[in-house]
Amino acid sequence: MKFKKFGGITTLAGVMLLTSCSWGGDTSAKGTEPAAKGSGGGSGSKVLVYGAAGSPSLFDPFYTSDGETARVNNQMYEGLLSLKPGTADPAPGLAVSWEQSKDGKQWTFQLREGVTFHDGTAFDAGAVCANFERWYRQPKIARTSAVSHTWVNDFGGFEGDKTPSLYAGCEAPDKSKVVLRLTNPSSKFPTILAHGTYAMSSPTAMEKHNANGVEAKGEGFAFPEYGRLHPTGTGPFTFVSYDDSTGTVKLARNDKYWGDAPKIAGIEFRTIPDETARRQELEAGTIHAYDLPAPRDWQSLKDQGFQVLTRPPFNVMYVGLNATTAPELKDLRVRQAIAWAINKQQIVDTLLPEGSETVTQFVPRSVEGYDDKVAGYPYDPDKARALLAEAGVPKLKIQLWYPTEVTRPYMPEPKRFFDLIKADLEAVGIQVEPITKPWAGGYLSGREAGQAPVYLLGTTGHYNSAQNFLGILFGATDNAFDTGLLGFGQRLVDDLKEADREPDPKKRVDMYLEINRKMSNDWLPSIPIASSPSALVLDGKLRGIVTSPVGGEPLATASFGE
Repeated sequence: MKFKKFGGITTLAGVMLLTSCSWGGDTSAKGTEPAAKGSGGGSGSKVLVYGAAGSPSLFDPFYTSDGETARVNNQMYEGLLSLKPGTADPAPGLAVSWEQSKDGKQWTFQLREGVTFHDGTAFDAGAVCANFERWYRQPKIARTSAVSHTWVNDFGGFEGDKTPSLYAGCEAPDKSKVVLRLTNPSSKFPTILAHGTYAMSSPTAMEKHNANGVEAKGEGFAFPEYGRLHPTGTGPFTFVSYDDSTGTVKLARNDKYWGDAPKIAGIEFRTIPDETARRQELEAGTIHAYDLPAPRDWQSLKDQGFQVLTRPPFNVMYVGLNATTAPELKDLRVRQAIAWAINKQQIVDTLLPEGSETVTQFVPRSVEGYDDKVAGYPYDPDKARALLAEAGVPKLKIQLWYPTEVTRPYMPEPKRFFDLIKADLEAVGIQVEPITKPWAGGYLSGREAGQAPVYLLGTTGHYNSAQNFLGILFGATDNAFDTGLLGFGQRLVDDLKEADREPDPKKRVDMYLEINRKMSNDWLPSIPIASSPSALVLDGKLRGIVTSPVGGEPLATASFGE
């Protein structure tokens, strides 16, 4: 079976306008206004209004790398696998079952029948292969982490690249069965297929609207019509419109959905960047839900009758180190001194919610490969001072970066984290120069470019695997920590690659245990601080939403009791 390549270029449009689906319903949180129902099989007349912290970037899951966009896409698209409600473990999605070959290089998926995309195109094995071939055959301009972020981390290279790809091919023996071939076994497979990046798009819509038509635009990229105007998945909601002047997205119930039709008429995502403003909107009854309430507000929100649903910890907040602009950080003793100087327990006790804990590794305690025997670097300012003196830099000067205009699950209020860590470092003689930049306006790009010698950041997992954390952070020597400068970078890359390819689960866990020991005791590329739960706050009458450790919860199960 042959599949067409997607290519070509389109120009960047401004506002995403109304498409050929209906949207209606009561968007008032109090539900006093009458509203039209959807077009057929669903029930419930109310629209769920969600206060989002940021505007979505575009509606093509493959190019999505931020949580705000992923949350919207998760309502419209589905992948071969899903996640068991409330967990990061794989479950059936558009595939009902799967099995691997003995060598771990071939996976056969039995597909769900009777499913159609929003444009009426049948979902079948051919559609699955069309999606994989589209991802694998990206245009050269898109073959970077800046555009195809998750594929680069999970699969590596693309068609014809020198960098090998985990993906080796896709076959469709019949309409309800698909075979995916890999170049080597991987600990990530098939769990990565539950990640929203690998959701299925309509082959018809991708071809019609030039899904791969990415082009350079100034210092960034312009994306084609498919992801801006015509997102087409199989999910319980369909795309209606996006107003980029207000950051408002409207979705409508898909009454032809293969599963249980949603009990709400649609979803409206309203961009409200300020967390205090989101809370005020909820209290005023103009929105029904928002993500990441400040931990200090949890109890008062509960006292007012709102629901605060917590997620299990599935992230790691860390202090990043990069010797590119601070050569002193090449010295292990200096990195260790910074680690000893930070009072991690105080951060947990002061800034993070109940259920948070300090960590000694770059994986949460619940993930395979976390070694409880690793002591890490408990707070000891005397050891920090001694190591700085031994390294010849008792008055070390550093820049410490922190972001603005952002709330992260692992770092709810970045400025308060910065203040505590700055005080700890200054207490051992380190002179701190504060550097602050907007999250999307120089902070992330500056960090990626190696401009930030010491910075605050974190990572949230997408599935239950050590490779999902360690591989994404340290799977290449030219990473944001620039471990290639530190002498062990290639060894760490090789160790991670070897562990990922180990087909025996027990041996693989032992390999990750050893990697985590070496990273803490011998290498210390950066400093893991804490793992913490986050929360979703809901109107008191909203029912049916189950929180997920990875966030971006499906909202199709929500109801107002209609």
